[in-house]
Amino acid sequence: MKTQLYLLTGFLGAGKTTFLKNFVSLFADKTVKVIVNEFGKEGIDGILLSQAHIETEEIHDGSIFCTCRLDQFEEVLARQVRLGPDTIIVEASGLSDPTNIRKILSQSVHFENVDFCGSICLVDAINFHKVYSTAVVCKKQLSIADAVVINKTDLATPAQIDNVTDIIRKDRPDVPVFQTVYGRIDQSWFKDPSTPPQAGSGKPVLHTADLTLRKYLITVKDTFTPDTLKAFLELFLENTYRIKGFARLDGEVYYVDATGTLLQILPNAADMPLVNNRLVVLSGSALNAKKNIDKAINQYREHIVSVE
Repeated sequence: MKTQLYLLTGFLGAGKTTFLKNFVSLFADKTVKVIVNEFGKEGIDGILLSQAHIETEEIHDGSIFCTCRLDQFEEVLARQVRLGPDTIIVEASGLSDPTNIRKILSQSVHFENVDFCGSICLVDAINFHKVYSTAVVCKKQLSIADAVVINKTDLATPAQIDNVTDIIRKDRPDVPVFQTVYGRIDQSWFKDPSTPPQAGSGKPVLHTADLTLRKYLITVKDTFTPDTLKAFLELFLENTYRIKGFARLDGEVYYVDATGTLLQILPNAADMPLVNNRLVVLSGSALNAKKNIDKAINQYREHIVSVE
């Protein structure tokens, strides 16, 4: 019996990790392995999934589909396949170009026992316009999708949702499109998870690096309070796609999560004694983040350890 593999894509902040938690629940009677890819140097999603008791293997600091991490991805995937699970779910980085996934699976003898069940692309109803117009990989993720899920529709107006749907339909008139909130899954979308979604006929796209993408790793001191950290991040928030990480502030651990202009600094109840106060910031050259990040660093210099 072959191992079924699903690829979950979606640009930064679309809600892939929350959706993944719900998607895993569809396979309650099966053995499931999860591989998580983070573009930044710090693994955040793996921690969040482990808190939901989902075992994962992480690959970070680059896209698993680019040469910098492709060998590692193939090694990790081959190891998981040898364990013989019923299902493997790969959550790709929001900055990844997954257009060569079928080529990767078809060229290695290690994956002869893998049945690729398709790619599910998650879309943020609020920020889709921004990322679609400024990030090349957004279009590439859409180009290979076998199903598209528009998430966070509760935050968008009907006109915004219609606009997002129209953009998707223009690029991919052949692909099914669903709408949801909080990454929830309607059972009717995937009545039988073992049945691959209808494969789309998306246009072939060359796999090239998106040179516009930028990543920063900011290490902060515990002298920040939630309010001062919020003020610091808001100085360059509009120039980023995504900010996330864990920080110990006022003796408590907080989870920092920002997509577009929406910023949350939330207490994290889990016991995490090894929090290193590192925040991953992901942006693009078209957003001019560096100038504003430099200004923010200078203004809050006494609270900053380093920027990489």
